[in-house]
Amino acid sequence: HNGDTKDPGGDQMLDVANVGYDAYFLSGAVDSTGKVSYLLPVVGGAGVDADLTKARAQWISKDTVVWKLEPSAGHAYSLRYSAAADITVADGAVHNGLTIRLAYDPAGLTDAEKAKWPQLATYPAFRVRPSDLPRVPDAVRGQVVAVDRAGDGALRGATGVQLPGVLDDLYAAAARPLVLGPTIAGTRTTIRLWAPTAQSAALLLRRPGTSTDDVLPMTRSDASGVWTVGGTGWRDASYLFRLRVFAPTTGHIETNDVTDPYSIALTVNSQRSVVADLAGDGRLQPAGWRFVRAPRPAQPVDNSVYELHVRDFSIGDSTVPAAHRGGYLAFTDAGSAGMKHLTALARAGLTDVHLLPAFDIATIEERRDHQSTPGCNLADYPPDSSAQQACVGAVAGTDGFNWGYDPFHYSTPEGSYASDPDGPQRTKEFRQMVAGLNKAGLRVVMDVVYNHTDAAGQDPKSVLDRVVPGYYQRLDEKGDLTTSTCCANTAPEHAMMGKLVVDSVVSWAKNYKVNGFRFDLMGHHPKQNILDVRAALDRLTVAHDGVDGRSIYLYGEGWNFGEVADNARFPQATQANMAGTGVGTFNDRLRDAVRGGGPFDDDPRKQGFGSGLFTDPNGAATNGSPAEQQATLLHDQDLIRVGLTGNLADYTFVDSAGATVRGSDVDYNGSPAGYTARPDDAITYVDAHDNETLYDALAYKLPQTTSMADRVRMQQLSLSTVFLGQGVPFLQAGTDILRSKSLDRDSFNSGDWFNKLDWSYRSNNFGAGLPPQVQNESKWPYIGPRLADPALRPSTSDITMSGAVFRDWLKLRAGSRLFRLGDADAIRRKLSFPASVAATPGVIVMRLDDTVGPDVDPRYSGIVVVFNATPRARALTVPELAGRTLRLSPIQAAGADPVVKAATASAGTLTVPARSTAVFVDTGT
Repeated sequence: HNGDTKDPGGDQMLDVANVGYDAYFLSGAVDSTGKVSYLLPVVGGAGVDADLTKARAQWISKDTVVWKLEPSAGHAYSLRYSAAADITVADGAVHNGLTIRLAYDPAGLTDAEKAKWPQLATYPAFRVRPSDLPRVPDAVRGQVVAVDRAGDGALRGATGVQLPGVLDDLYAAAARPLVLGPTIAGTRTTIRLWAPTAQSAALLLRRPGTSTDDVLPMTRSDASGVWTVGGTGWRDASYLFRLRVFAPTTGHIETNDVTDPYSIALTVNSQRSVVADLAGDGRLQPAGWRFVRAPRPAQPVDNSVYELHVRDFSIGDSTVPAAHRGGYLAFTDAGSAGMKHLTALARAGLTDVHLLPAFDIATIEERRDHQSTPGCNLADYPPDSSAQQACVGAVAGTDGFNWGYDPFHYSTPEGSYASDPDGPQRTKEFRQMVAGLNKAGLRVVMDVVYNHTDAAGQDPKSVLDRVVPGYYQRLDEKGDLTTSTCCANTAPEHAMMGKLVVDSVVSWAKNYKVNGFRFDLMGHHPKQNILDVRAALDRLTVAHDGVDGRSIYLYGEGWNFGEVADNARFPQATQANMAGTGVGTFNDRLRDAVRGGGPFDDDPRKQGFGSGLFTDPNGAATNGSPAEQQATLLHDQDLIRVGLTGNLADYTFVDSAGATVRGSDVDYNGSPAGYTARPDDAITYVDAHDNETLYDALAYKLPQTTSMADRVRMQQLSLSTVFLGQGVPFLQAGTDILRSKSLDRDSFNSGDWFNKLDWSYRSNNFGAGLPPQVQNESKWPYIGPRLADPALRPSTSDITMSGAVFRDWLKLRAGSRLFRLGDADAIRRKLSFPASVAATPGVIVMRLDDTVGPDVDPRYSGIVVVFNATPRARALTVPELAGRTLRLSPIQAAGADPVVKAATASAGTLTVPARSTAVFVDTGT
């Protein structure tokens, strides 16, 4: 016992001074020669918490460990580490390894440490003894165990240790400026990998035309934790890293052959990374690539976004060459039905196509001849049959379809969309897609998913966690993987995961000329991470990088949930937190008020402003009594008014109850309806790939006897709230042509059949069969009767009419800056909602007065919009308009909708047909 040979009871003790702080007492008899005749461990037993499969301690900097336990006087605390990963707990003792001593700090974490690690603010703090600090870099490259021993040497606790904080402290400052992955200068390639915990690293290089690997040792930088190797003649070579690392998920030292987290090209099915020169290799550049330029909006609110899945766009389009269907090259077929449709939208005013994930996806077989197809003729079955879902479900895991929210490699295009998924051909074809869309007058937005990976631990499809185990994935207080995003959460709050996000986005912007990025579950990112992305893009210039980074728009899902909710770990990139940044977040307030209810209602018949609440009730008990319906409708109208301002928190107006309120005063499920500081903070939408399409939602919510003509009108009235407001409009592809997914609310893996887009306008895909039941269980009683109703299937003329009216909304928005003010002060000056009609159920009147402040539309003195969601014509008198001369907008007067042409204005009285949005221009007094 530290050299003592006697305990208080007089029993002779073994000299264990050199064993370390975790040596344990032995009790026994010693003969005259010093030989022990028997040994009896006296530690362990009740009260010992020793579980090395958990990691309850967190090493947050090189000199600080936190561990949620009850510190006790006289206890000894330490870290035990082993490069062989042979630390065990047995017989009440910790065996093997070397020791780093810890001292309990009764003052706890400093204010700075609490700010950086708020979820650990109340945890006890333990400081590494200064004399042991030099051992820290060795310790983190193996198994690390935190140990708690009582004053008598008895083991009281042992646990694994989470390392991200100490790794950032040791290495991030030196590693962050480095370019990781492959870089090429002349004929020489250099490959760098950040793997600070690896005990060894080698490059397995396979040169073109060979089937064997050269095993090349890599050199480690002790300052950055980066391993480097270089050579000449490596272009088109494939490679893996061979790393020897401790894996907490197995408790062993593992040898991992793994692809590059910074891969820019891959072999088929992402088996190996590939060396490619994205900047200098002419084979990867379409003709004229250096001169490809997208249209540049004057301001973010000039954008309007059409959300589209690469495969959906063309897989069923017979006007596309068969070899191009479902892939990047379909966007180069300017004469196809799909491209003609997109071009017509662009000419009307659409600016951006948002592509669902097109980075490397883990869950799609990339070889088309290996993809499964349904083994039946899906068109043979009735519209409410279960046969379609059975056939589609049987191949759902092996077909060519998935939304793609399953990241494998973040910075390489998905191979299944390329004509040749093996090697860098996918790079060229992705670029051809971008050029094709730009030529049609459209910018390209990428949907990016940095908040999770498809797999973690030692799974074959885990990349990050096999390179630096336990670092890139977010763990809970026990060291278990968090999965609140649906999958293996990542931790962008860690410096090198944050760097990966920034580097990947910049790569897409520079190398592929992507014009915008939509962040999936952005609220799981730190706000600072998204601002770092913004700053990095802002540094890109046409002269130096070939792109104008400042014109790239960022937006994402600012939802607040999971283990990070309410800023538990960091200030999140949520709706409220992103206010004032110009990074858009989706406005669920207007969405729910227009559609009715929420996306997770068990009864989907809850109505809203755009689906007939109170004014055209569907009879469902879920909507409440007539008085309750009226009250809900008027509140929905207040939510929509706030949405039409771009969700400005400090916008003041008279609400439906006659009170003067700010946007932030209006309640949305316990949160402020208004949360933005500028209009480009808000993405305004009424449907997206998630949840039912707008058409399907209205199929549930409108009275089932509603005529198809009126269904088209309510679809377009709902969409008009998106186009004519001050945020950034966002539309799901096909919503203009009444797109249906046969009532499937979650079609992420429902195959081509349920996700079909028909650019011939023969069908909107309603009645394609019962959707997969597991995704639609709560709504099952309502699905079959609607799918079986032939009156709910629109004709070609219905679909064509809907598309034409949609293009009129685009023209109206593009045609006047009054719908795109782009400035909160201008909105407060120019936009108002006349109080005299604020309490009119089913009707919203919005005035844009161009006589105040600087003129933005020299043709008119203003615009007045009337949204009449009721099933009858309405005449509304607005006193403040009595002296104005109003007439129907020339776009609507010459437009596709014959009904709205009956709208009139005279002496301050506006008369608008049923189920219509009328836009009046003010030509003066």
